[in-house]
Amino acid sequence: MEANRFGAFFRQCRVRQGTALREFCRLHGFDAANISRLERSQLQAPKSRAKLEEYASALGLERDGDDWVDFFDRAAVSSGTIPADLLDDKELVSKLPLVFRTLRGGRVTREQLDDLIERVRKA
Repeated sequence: MEANRFGAFFRQCRVRQGTALREFCRLHGFDAANISRLERSQLQAPKSRAKLEEYASALGLERDGDDWVDFFDRAAVSSGTIPADLLDDKELVSKLPLVFRTLRGGRVTREQLDDLIERVRKA
């Protein structure tokens, strides 16, 4: 699923700006080879929040807007982690095994699922 990967999303955001790769890198002081590898998913998303914020800002993503959040979520998934803001919610984290079980096709009661949905909506 190319469209769901961090690198593809990064490229999509850059292209939407109308900026060629080398021009984007020149304008923002990034290494074109590294950004190219990142966009082709040959380089993992950085783990550094500061670096991700630098990239998101360079891509013109509105802080805390939908694309901003999506960018950070994709970076977390790319590195095999759960987004930090979700980990801060201890009650939500306690429900993650239910999500994992559901995704694996395990048996989940309707009540458990409704409870999880309600907690996610409140988060």
